[in-house]
Amino acid sequence: MTSGEAEVAATEDKPTRLISGPGILLVWLYGVMVVGAVSRSAYQIATEFDRAPLAYSLSALAGVVYGFITYTLVRGGETARRAARVCCATELVGVLTVGTWTLVEPSAFPDATVWSDFGMGYVFIPVLLPLSALYWLRKGARHGEAA
Repeated sequence: MTSGEAEVAATEDKPTRLISGPGILLVWLYGVMVVGAVSRSAYQIATEFDRAPLAYSLSALAGVVYGFITYTLVRGGETARRAARVCCATELVGVLTVGTWTLVEPSAFPDATVWSDFGMGYVFIPVLLPLSALYWLRKGARHGEAA
């Protein structure tokens, strides 16, 4: 193996950092959302699940999605970048679907979810966060940078 091939192999083994620059803010915000969604849904599921099982289950699902995105951003590398992009796109579809559903059929949600009304209860962070993350992940991949 030539020295150039060794350098390429070493570069490929070293994961591209995803938590530099704006990535640090994304990890922090997703971490806050993990704590908020998981703690809220755990409490609601444990104490009043029969009141709004769909809403509380969706909040728990949101917490899991936020956790996986946080993990992939911290892990780094191109595989993690692709996984984060898929999860952020899925999160965005979930927020838009649940947000629209709660406006069209509010009786289906006797209590709010993290994604209700497009995340209005969370200052619209649930709809803005995946948009920001997708933009940042795509921009970094397009420029071949360590985003």
